[in-house]
Parts: sequence; structure tokens; C-alpha cells
Amino acid sequence: MIDLNSIDWDKVDNLLPVVVQDSSSLEVLMVAYMNREALELSLSTGYAHYFSRTKGRIWKKGESSNHTQEIVDALIDCDSDTLLIKVVQEGVACHTGRKSCFFTSIKSGDEVLSVEKDMSETYSPVDQLFHTIMERKRDGDGSKSYTAKLLQGGSNKILKKVLEEAGEFALAVKDRDEPEIIYEATDLLYHSLVALAHSDVNPDKIREELKRRFGIGGLEEKASRNG
Repeated sequence: MIDLNSIDWDKVDNLLPVVVQDSSSLEVLMVAYMNREALELSLSTGYAHYFSRTKGRIWKKGESSNHTQEIVDALIDCDSDTLLIKVVQEGVACHTGRKSCFFTSIKSGDEVLSVEKDMSETYSPVDQLFHTIMERKRDGDGSKSYTAKLLQGGSNKILKKVLEEAGEFALAVKDRDEPEIIYEATDLLYHSLVALAHSDVNPDKIREELKRRFGIGGLEEKASRNG
């Protein structure tokens, strides 16, 4: 194995771009990033681990979906700043259920790959909704999507809706109206996710913060923040 110190980590800001290729068809499946720890985990386990810039942590490909990537070979480029890995893909590579993440033609706008796997049972409704919100953010067509229009309105419009929905949720709780509590809580969650998308904060970071707080008393947690 090559010395990992030979990789120009400073040049890539400690995040090595990784092109992922199907070892049989040679089709490009996705592009991701590895920091040194993720690369070491990938090489030691034989399965692809990446560093998610949106989640801010290392993740094993397929940790939620079981659509893992067994590494057949890993090739560093001539500048020692990009990695190509050839993998045996279990299931599909893309969270949309397509074999590859590259499925939309820039020239025509057409989707050139069809969905092979139903991922609705793989990811939580919150994750699916956040993915959809991020797609609307990238698309940016406010004439076709309420979400895109809301995002185009910027933080003032988004936060106004968050405060409005929070107030309606609070009133529903005060009135002990269960159907309204559920309805308004759902609206509040949706608009909170739009605010997170606007801020480029993945809900996974919220989950990680909740995990961190487990086992820590509320007063102790507040004291640690004040300290």
C-alpha cells in the first residue's frame, strides 16, 4: 500500500475528491470526499467510507440503505490529489434509487436513468423531505414550487413563516386540540427544514447534537453552553 503521506492533503484542504466507478461496467456512480480517517477506514475494512461535508461526519456508504460499496481497487491520480475507486455496488449508488448519481442531461434536461429501487422505506420522511427541499433549492423555479418560491424570498420570508407556524402550533397545544397539534407541528417541521436548507444545515447534524445530549441532564447541558 502506498504511503498516505504522499497524498497532497494540504492541497485538497484535507478532503480528497473521490470518483467512484463500477468495477464491471466502469460506469461512474458518484463523486464524494474522503478525509484521511475515512480513507484509512475504507482501506482497512474494504468498504467505502466518506466524509460528508453536509453532515460534518464520516459515514459508511450504505449505512442506512445497505447499498454498500465493496472496494476492488483504489487509484491515486498523477497529482496525488484525486482518488478513483472501483467498487462492487450492492443495490444502487444514488439516494434517488438510480444506479448512478449522474442521470440528468444538462443539454436536454432529460433524466437518462430510471429509478431501479424504491427508497421510500430506506430513508426517514424527514430525510426524504429535506432532499426534496434541496432539489427545489437547486432548481430555483418559484413559478412551479411553493418551496422554491419560499427559498427565493430569502431569510426574512422563511423566518416569518417559521414564527407564524410556531405561534399556531403553540395555540393548538394551549387549546389541547390534538388534530391541530399534529397539523401545525407538521407545518412547523416543514418550514424549519426549509430554514435549515436555506442555511445549508443538514438535519443529520441535529440528530448528532441530540445524540450528544443523551445522558446529559438539561441543566447540565445548559450550564456547559453558558460556560
